[in-house]
Amino acid sequence: MAYVIKDACISCGACEPECPVSAISAGDDKYVVDAGACIDCGACANICPVDAPVAE
Repeated sequence: MAYVIKDACISCGACEPECPVSAISAGDDKYVVDAGACIDCGACANICPVDAPVAE
């Protein structure tokens, strides 16, 4: 089950360098997770200041 980044994302970029498989990238209005690459590790959720990444 991959993580997704909810609309609460403030585009701070804190999550992107934390991802060990580079599954996170900047989207148009928020960061996005490549579900095919995500390994469900939770590193992004642990660093996010607004709890935008969630497991789905």
